Amino acid sequence: MDREQSSNPFHGIVDAISEWNRMRELGSGRIGYEARQEDRRRTQATAWIPTTDIFAKGRDLMIRVSLSGVYPEDVDIMLSDSVLTVSGERKSELDEEEVTFYVRERYYGAFRRSVTLPAGIDEDDVSADFENGLLEIVVQGGAAAAEPRRIEIRDRSS
Repeated sequence: MDREQSSNPFHGIVDAISEWNRMRELGSGRIGYEARQEDRRRTQATAWIPTTDIFAKGRDLMIRVSLSGVYPEDVDIMLSDSVLTVSGERKSELDEEEVTFYVRERYYGAFRRSVTLPAGIDEDDVSADFENGLLEIVVQGGAAAAEPRRIEIRDRSS
């Protein structure tokens, strides 16, 4: 394992909701897809997942969430048991009964994204700013997690 992977506290962790969403889209095949099916309401199971970047900047952990078309008052950030959750809703400003969509690629409705932070993070260590559709969360000291340590195995078989 190279050093970059071993120092990344998120290496190997997959956001389960993102993976389920990807598999659902892959498995749907869209064969026989008709435009009128677009009208179905999205549920928590089919909610959109905003794209997210997680990186270290010095000792701080930076989380950037792309929330184009979402207003800051429609976003909630919660920290509980070292899990940071960003949730909210992107609302359509169109009267859906007055328009006919030819292509509709933007997702609307509820979203939720959770990230497990290193143990010991206090809510006072977390701050958030929102500008031009980009939510930036700073976790002070969150990238200063201890390096993994290899445990030697004693061979007692002889």
